[in-house]
Amino acid sequence: MKMLLAALALASPAFAAEQAVDPDALATYRELVSVRTVHPDGDNTAAARAMARRLLDAGFDPADVQVLEPAPLKGNLVARLRGSGEARPMLVLAHIDVVDAKRGDWSDGLDPFVLTERDGFYYGRGSIDDKAMAAIAIANLVRLKKEGFKPKRDIVVALTADEEGGTHNGVRWLVQSHRPLIEAEFALNEGAEGELVDGEPKLMGVQVSEKMYQSYEFEATNAGGHSSLPRPDNAIYDLAAALGRLSAHAFPARLGPTARQFAMRAANDAPQEFRPALRAIADGQPSEGDLRQVAALPEMNAQMRTTCVATRLEGGHADNALPARAKATVNCRLLPGEQEAYVASELARIAGPAVHVKPTNPLNVTPPTSVDAPAMKTLERVAGEIWPGVQVVPTMSTGATDGATLRRIGIPVYGVTGLFVPYGENRMHGRDERLPVRSFREGLEFHYRLLKAFAG
Repeated sequence: MKMLLAALALASPAFAAEQAVDPDALATYRELVSVRTVHPDGDNTAAARAMARRLLDAGFDPADVQVLEPAPLKGNLVARLRGSGEARPMLVLAHIDVVDAKRGDWSDGLDPFVLTERDGFYYGRGSIDDKAMAAIAIANLVRLKKEGFKPKRDIVVALTADEEGGTHNGVRWLVQSHRPLIEAEFALNEGAEGELVDGEPKLMGVQVSEKMYQSYEFEATNAGGHSSLPRPDNAIYDLAAALGRLSAHAFPARLGPTARQFAMRAANDAPQEFRPALRAIADGQPSEGDLRQVAALPEMNAQMRTTCVATRLEGGHADNALPARAKATVNCRLLPGEQEAYVASELARIAGPAVHVKPTNPLNVTPPTSVDAPAMKTLERVAGEIWPGVQVVPTMSTGATDGATLRRIGIPVYGVTGLFVPYGENRMHGRDERLPVRSFREGLEFHYRLLKAFAG
């Protein structure tokens, strides 16, 4: 482990922020965005093969560049830059599938599947999530190969399918069917972006944990009858009452170190009226009033407690019949360490005796990556070379990434893209997804130096 954490013996040269984007890296980025990799009919295999060709053209041994396809269109690329074996491999993970986008929904002149540079930004589906990181990983592997870099550990890059959804999640399949190919001492993945404030990098997040996903079905049943003879016992009313109670319920706040650091960062940029409460949370001494106040901030509320919210609803079978059945889906995101039995019992209590509650998926428990691991110091140091003074903050994802699968098999994951977006902007999965040109250029250099720091 100490080899993983060793700093470079000599300081790296300062990064020239004004330099042009490397043309080969940009071409890799353009090619990836141009391949429509959506579920169910997009072609992940074509994207994986395109990236494999770039590595083979750079001189990689074909035995170290494998496109593995569990099903048509669902290919994954696993590539390896071989090291001396003095240390265990490191893994760089990025998914190449994207959420679908329609050209008619985007602004004039923008095609979601054509990387377009405009006004200092790169526009395109996956320009952030997650084809920028995938392109950066391939471009830097090619760069290291051409430079003749001899790492002390293998650097493995895995570009995978169906992270956003679909039938053949690449990471889970690789773990089940080809685990030796991706065994690693630690992994780098997506999971947290950086923030640009007034155009300057201010904060770089490092995802060290994520919430656990579990959905529940709320169901009310009734004998029904004719709608001309209404009764108080109505399945829709019973379900509506249960969901009303759910909407008013807050699970207890649990303020671990990641939530407290999130509050510390949020206190710098939140509206003025929230800052004292956020600072109290950061100090670990909030009052009940402080916790109630910041619950109005969805991002902070999700960081400090398990959340459950109704997301789907159906009921009744005819306009002129009392409903025999009404159902809702309630999606929960559990904090790491939250007990499944506790959440289930709370939901049953909230729903009441007239509504049956059952989970619809197994809960996959995901351990966090230690926020105190010395590897964080390496991340901080390399980030400081590119962006002097930037804050490096451990974060918890309230959504889900493929990092959870790796953490469950004992591979620590650091979710760090090195990509910065304007504060408060989140266009991932949405209209006109974009990444600043500067962010791609600097993120490319950041990951290059990070690979050398961890593997050199």
